[in-house]
Amino acid sequence: MSRSSSLPERPRLDLDPDMSQDERLEALREHFVELVRVQDQLEEQLDSAQERQDDLTTQVDRLERENDTLKSSSLYVATAEELTDEGVIVKQHGNNQEVLTEVSPTLREDLEAGDRVAINDSFSVQTILDPETDARAQAMEIDDSPTVLYEDIGGLDEQIREVREAVEQPLINAEQFAEVGVEPPSGVLLHGPPGTGKTMLAKAVANQTDATFIKMAGSELVRKFIGEGARLVRDLFELASEREPAVIFIDEIDAIAAKRTESKTSGDAEVQRTMMQLLSEMDGFEERGEIRIIAATNRFDMLDRAILRPGRFDRLIEVPNPDWDGRKRILEIHTREMAINDDVEMATLANETEGFSGAELASLATEAGMFAIRDDRTEVHMADFENALEKVNDEDETTGQPIAFA
Repeated sequence: MSRSSSLPERPRLDLDPDMSQDERLEALREHFVELVRVQDQLEEQLDSAQERQDDLTTQVDRLERENDTLKSSSLYVATAEELTDEGVIVKQHGNNQEVLTEVSPTLREDLEAGDRVAINDSFSVQTILDPETDARAQAMEIDDSPTVLYEDIGGLDEQIREVREAVEQPLINAEQFAEVGVEPPSGVLLHGPPGTGKTMLAKAVANQTDATFIKMAGSELVRKFIGEGARLVRDLFELASEREPAVIFIDEIDAIAAKRTESKTSGDAEVQRTMMQLLSEMDGFEERGEIRIIAATNRFDMLDRAILRPGRFDRLIEVPNPDWDGRKRILEIHTREMAINDDVEMATLANETEGFSGAELASLATEAGMFAIRDDRTEVHMADFENALEKVNDEDETTGQPIAFA
């Protein structure tokens, strides 16, 4: 604990009777200056003492609150399982102990089965807690609508049409489906090589429908503790129901929906438990109204048959690498904001990039721009694209496999 600084010595004035008037006046002036200096020091010490007092007051208040909390009885989280004439049956979290307990008439009016409540040591209900949603599920929500448009996706006209019919139309024109008497597809599965535009398709749908876009990876649902992944799936769908219209996009769904094996390890069992929860949520999906689900995978051959049956994913849409027309269109999209020289031939580039994915073509355009910047130019030439193509091919040969882009 810091000590307060000592008080400055009090100035004293001793006037010699033999002083002249001028000497006496000068001595008084010097004494006045010394008094002002001491006063300033005292004011600084007073301000410092006041600040110290404020800090100590804050600490005392905090310690008093902590002390009151420690002296108060502990409360435990529980779930109201059933309301009866005798009271309410609650299940305490952690030990799953079920007890028939009392609840005040005021709380009983607002209490419903399934609500989270706080109970004391005697299992009496003290308060009703807010519904719990996993913060990780909330973090997956993208508040702003994606900016991707269908015009930004090249070479996938047929896939765009099928996705719009299955996902967009039920959200913006539900009355037509009702009049025709057709149930809209419950889900759409996009499958194909990496970088072909599966994620962009999902974002374009969310943009067109002005829906909440919730994106997650299947690997994020593989959790360490038993039941945690299933709970995250449940919270994810509850979040979507609160934010509808909403589009749930599950990337890398093969991480939790791979073919089931005879393995008895706890890890495999937890993955299968998570998949069962996902299947359960999807089975009730048609009742949720303005919520659509899109999933994507690069390993269609690994998926379990249960996830592929009608009623869960009614449309299986392959998103392949683009053909010649698609490659030319993708190059035009990714170079429309670039300063391109007249010698750049998109048709020639489309011929030379057979087997490229959409993401690889986007990378090619970026690399060409980088070559122009390296030469201190503001215009991209055909030679820049040729150099970029050579660099991409060299990287391909170095890795021994096609370059995968997100």
